[in-house]
Amino acid sequence: MIIAPSLLASDYSRFGKEAERVAASGAEWLHLDIMDGQFVPNISFGPGVVGAVRPFAKQLFFDVHLMCGQPEILLEPFVKAGANQLTIHVELADKVPQLLWKIKALGLKVGLAVNPPTAITAAQPYLDMIDCLLVMTVNPGFGGQSFIHECLPKVQQAEAWRRERKLGYRIEVDGGINYETTAECARAGADTFVAGTSLFGAHSLKAAVSKMRKIAHAYDPAFADLKV
Repeated sequence: MIIAPSLLASDYSRFGKEAERVAASGAEWLHLDIMDGQFVPNISFGPGVVGAVRPFAKQLFFDVHLMCGQPEILLEPFVKAGANQLTIHVELADKVPQLLWKIKALGLKVGLAVNPPTAITAAQPYLDMIDCLLVMTVNPGFGGQSFIHECLPKVQQAEAWRRERKLGYRIEVDGGINYETTAECARAGADTFVAGTSLFGAHSLKAAVSKMRKIAHAYDPAFADLKV
């Protein structure tokens, strides 16, 4: 189980220090939401910020989520900035195969995201090409939204496909993830949890990450005896 605090929910005036806090918290990944103001109705930050943050969290896996209409122009800049995984959206339709191939050719892990209104079947043709399937559990663009419970069957279907086809992609959830929804998503088959407000808003980020991981592990047979 992987916990991925989202930098979007941190203190914008001290991104470097916030990345250091994540690195010290025990989290494995740092999730970085890249918004272009067109694909989603908000603007966040770009490769320059990610590159500036990278030295503060050298050991973290940088999970870069491209909520962008033209991600093809951003792939190489994010490689240079220190990304480990680039996730693009299945809603980009005909662009998807070429984008997935290009990300893999650049030597990075490949992610594919599915928005709440989009059927999970849209991702099915690409499952053997990806390392991570991101099921959005809010409509992307803003942090602090409420979890959409109707997205849980997508997680269940993604896990069923993974099991049936013996594939190794991670199942990531993002949006409204807190202790309660972590349990729901883990029960459905998710293994990677992006959380912003619920982690950065906690008194102790380290304690919050630890608790979220224990809750997730409670639904993993390998950790059946773990007490939360």
